[in-house]
Amino acid sequence: MTKPAVPTDLERVAIDVAELAADHVRRRRPELFGVRPGHDPHAVGSGDDGLAAVSVKSTPTDPVTLADTETEQLIRSALRQRRPDDEVLGEEAGGSVTVPSGVRWVVDPIDGTVNFMYGIPAYAVSVAAQVDGRSVAGAVVDVARAVTYSAALGHGAHIDSGSGRTPLSANPIGRVDLALVATGFSYDARRRAVQGEIIAQMLPRVRDIRRVGAAALDLCMVASGAVDAHFEHGLSPWDWAAGALIAAEAGAAVFTPPPESRSDDGHVTVAIAPRIADEFVALLDELGARAAMPTD
Repeated sequence: MTKPAVPTDLERVAIDVAELAADHVRRRRPELFGVRPGHDPHAVGSGDDGLAAVSVKSTPTDPVTLADTETEQLIRSALRQRRPDDEVLGEEAGGSVTVPSGVRWVVDPIDGTVNFMYGIPAYAVSVAAQVDGRSVAGAVVDVARAVTYSAALGHGAHIDSGSGRTPLSANPIGRVDLALVATGFSYDARRRAVQGEIIAQMLPRVRDIRRVGAAALDLCMVASGAVDAHFEHGLSPWDWAAGALIAAEAGAAVFTPPPESRSDDGHVTVAIAPRIADEFVALLDELGARAAMPTD
């Protein structure tokens, strides 16, 4: 019998599963890549223990590690135990191309894989529940800091750094020229060149730009007030499904791609502190930054 899709119940599942997965990721990093200075983390097929730790996906700069595939398997197993009738869409093992009816879990086992490889402490596990393509619950765990962001539709967003859950709220900033803006770049060279042109035009118009390297964390940073806006072209559902809900439940204005879209379609994902939303959207439109950037 299919379990009911109560957002707060699904949030609890998302938190439990994401934290379980984050523990695995945290343990595996030194096992796969070690901590020695001068280690070459991007050498394909190498690991400190001789493991075939790294392969590539869309381009040589788009890696997937053994930890990515292991962690997604762990997440899928944990979700089957808790929600056996639900579907799962994952970055590594895929899932239904079309949006199913009922609950679909959308998971990214390691968002920020390049950071993970290099030991830069900005990578996350993202787990979201969608109903008919709309995110209704989600959790993002900042693995290195052991911080959990979560939200349930209509129930707000929260952060838990180990001492209890605290509500999240986007910044009350009222001027775009004072906004700290996060973004990310494609692995496709042609799209990256266009993104660079947009950033060059935007940079004189805002406080500064941040490129963290993990979209799920960027979206949670809008929710927590660590940045004032985030925009990025070419995210897939597993990149934004949890983080976008967390930002929206924290009061941000959020625009997401169609739920069936993928990175190659090049749609933009946007999250903005509410008082600058209209002005920042106008700036994006002026720069042509809300238009899709397909790779074809």
